[in-house]
Amino acid sequence: MQEIAATSSLLPYPPLSFLELLFRLAIALILGAIVGIERQIRHKSAGLRTYMLVSLGTAFLVLVPIQAGVAQESIEAVSRLLQGIITGVGFIGGGTILHHGGRNGSKDEVRAQGLTSAAAIWVCSGLGLAAAFGLWQMGLVGAVLTWFILDIVKRIEPHIDP
Repeated sequence: MQEIAATSSLLPYPPLSFLELLFRLAIALILGAIVGIERQIRHKSAGLRTYMLVSLGTAFLVLVPIQAGVAQESIEAVSRLLQGIITGVGFIGGGTILHHGGRNGSKDEVRAQGLTSAAAIWVCSGLGLAAAFGLWQMGLVGAVLTWFILDIVKRIEPHIDP
C-alpha cells in the first residue's frame, strides 16, 4: 500500500504551461550561476558557463519527457532517466580532474586536482533536477550550501590541515 501511495504522489506529471516551463528553466540557470560564479572568481577550469549549462541541461533532460507525456507512463521511466543523467554528468565532472606530480614535484607521487570542481558539477546537476521538478526552494538551499562549502569552508580549510 505504501508503494502505491509513493508512486501516485509522483505521477502523473502533466505537461507544464509555457510560463511554468520558463520559470523552472530560469531557476535552473540561476542556481547554476550561484555555484558557477564562485568557480569563475577562483579561475577554475569549469566556470560560470559550465555550471549554468550543467544545471540547465539537466533541467531540460527532465522536462522534455514531462512535456512529451512520457513521464506520465511510469515512475521506472523517470528513474532510468535520472540514472542516465547522473551517470552522464559524472563523466563531465571526471573530465575536470587532472593528475599531477606530488607537492614536492615528485613524478612518483600522484596527486589529483579538480575533485572539488567535479563534485560541484555533480551537485549542480542536482540543482537542475530540483528546478525541473519545481522544487526551487530545495534548489536554492542546495545552491547556497554549495556556495558556503566552496567559499567559506575553503577559507577555513587551511587552519584545519596546516
